[in-house]
Amino acid sequence: MPITKSVNELWSGFVRLHILHHAAQEPIFGLGMMAELERHGYRLSPGTLYPILHGLEKKGLLRSRETLHEGHRRRVYRATALGRRALTDAKHKVRELFGEMFEESKA
Repeated sequence: MPITKSVNELWSGFVRLHILHHAAQEPIFGLGMMAELERHGYRLSPGTLYPILHGLEKKGLLRSRETLHEGHRRRVYRATALGRRALTDAKHKVRELFGEMFEESKA
């Protein structure tokens, strides 16, 4: 089945949750996050991922800072307190949704 724009929009929420989840655990950076997302079947280009990271930062869910890594500058992101609260809320909503989606039929 070809992936349509509508389906990609559906997955974008999952991508944002993945990013927030990992940024709450440890500092993340763009290329590392691209590799992690690809491990889960999401293939994002830098032109897709970086605007997502910037948008999450603009909304106050992530905070970034520039670091030096092996002589190169790298922007790393961490979840903010607001981002962690949003992630906690999202976990409850995802658990509820998945419970309904995978609930055994009661015939």
